[in-house]
Amino acid sequence: MNLANIPSKEIMPGYHGKLVHTQNMSIVFWEVEHGAKVPLHSHGNEQVMQVLEGKFEFTLDGITKIYEKDDMVVIPPHTPHKGKALTSCKLMDVFSPVREEYR
Repeated sequence: MNLANIPSKEIMPGYHGKLVHTQNMSIVFWEVEHGAKVPLHSHGNEQVMQVLEGKFEFTLDGITKIYEKDDMVVIPPHTPHKGKALTSCKLMDVFSPVREEYR
């Protein structure tokens, strides 16, 4: 498959994702609008986020840091987290197991 051929879905305001699902994981390639926020939440999926472009403010379990190109964050299951795009961003998220609500 090729990312150019995968349609983008706006999963939440300002978060446009190209989604790939396998048997055991979901991969999302996000294009995020400047200022777009993900509210504080948690889920049962393990998650790894990588910043591909831009600056992204991310709070994990109460600790806030600024992440830039090639930075990665491992988010354990059921751990509260939130984020905000400080610039337009490209992010990649990997979830295990599959993020069924993103299908």
